[in-house]
Amino acid sequence: MDKIALALGAGGARGLAHIHVVRAFDELGLKPNLIAGTSIGSIIGAAACAGMSADAITDHIYSKISSPMTLMGNIFKVRPSSLGDFFRDGGPRIGELNLERILKTFLPEAIPDTFAELAIPLKIAATDYYRQSTTVFEGGSLLSAMAASAAMPAVFLPVEREGRFYIDGSATNPCPLDILQDQAQHVIAVDVSGGSHGSDAARPNKIDAMYASSQIMQMTIVQYAATKHPKTALLRPPVDSYRSLDFLKTKEILAQTVGLKDQVKAQIDQFLT
Repeated sequence: MDKIALALGAGGARGLAHIHVVRAFDELGLKPNLIAGTSIGSIIGAAACAGMSADAITDHIYSKISSPMTLMGNIFKVRPSSLGDFFRDGGPRIGELNLERILKTFLPEAIPDTFAELAIPLKIAATDYYRQSTTVFEGGSLLSAMAASAAMPAVFLPVEREGRFYIDGSATNPCPLDILQDQAQHVIAVDVSGGSHGSDAARPNKIDAMYASSQIMQMTIVQYAATKHPKTALLRPPVDSYRSLDFLKTKEILAQTVGLKDQVKAQIDQFLT
């Protein structure tokens, strides 16, 4: 059978739509042969590569962020456990949370410590801050790789891994479809960058304009990559109305993007027949 690879893009809460991609494979009784992910795509990808079903991933997310109180309770658990940890995280500052510590609290136990323990191969894209380029992680610690890939500037601290500092992979490779070429006969890429949203007659306010501009740049990067690899199936679920940190809207996002499951199924059928 031909190999099918998945590229799961960055987008924060919008990336919850990736669960529908996992569910499409579940319902067909298939598994992707390889997954590449950026930011939230790396986290959902790691769960799928660890063998978690879409239902198991969804249930875990609801258990962690079912309400504001549940979310805040779990966030409280990630505070530094000692003064030494506090200063290792950067000392006094506004914002910038330690994402590695957060992931330790929020990730399901089914996700192992290392890439080598995954049932399906995984590639994770992060941005090397000083080299201003994409680094692809395929081995070693899964936790630090996911944190590096999802370290959204101004929200999370840059992540140090093997002596280098990384920020969110969306800065250079929002949907890493390029790193899957020649790895499988077929590639499905899911871009969850959020574009502009609202009435054409309304002037956007400065916050919306600033936020949308970065998302539009990410979509442009993905679209350019897709033109270089025209055989890749690029899918974009309707996520423009959601922000990166809208995790309390999980049910709404999943309902809004449910059509993605059938799109993926149709694409798999087209590939295999």
